Amino acid sequence: MKSFKIIALQLIDQQQAIEIPLTDGLVINMESEDGDWIIEAYIDKKFKKRFQAKWENKDIFEIRVVITHPGNDPAPFTVKIITIREIGSHISVLFQGTLRKRRNEYPELLLNDLLKEGYSGDLLMTEFKKRMRAKQK
Repeated sequence: MKSFKIIALQLIDQQQAIEIPLTDGLVINMESEDGDWIIEAYIDKKFKKRFQAKWENKDIFEIRVVITHPGNDPAPFTVKIITIREIGSHISVLFQGTLRKRRNEYPELLLNDLLKEGYSGDLLMTEFKKRMRAKQK
């Protein structure tokens, strides 16, 4: 097994990336034949409702996590929620899933997000460059 610290989490909801502010997080590569990963996100309790419905419905959905360093590309996972536990003013959300793609797809994901946000033309290029630079810092 290998574990990595999570520094950013995005929930993909209706084809849009929603940033979920993390207090802490961990991702574990189970190194199993099935390619299973365990992801734990420690987040503010105000996000409980968003995850509770997915857990109750046993939804399988997409998330992206950035591990170790802010300059790393987000890793896309297909996951389901195993448990949600309240800890004071926070919740611990435990996901199980698989890494969706192993190639560097961040620029494509970012471009897709920007198009869905309504950017086009020169504004699209400006915002794309701005976010790509921010990712590399």
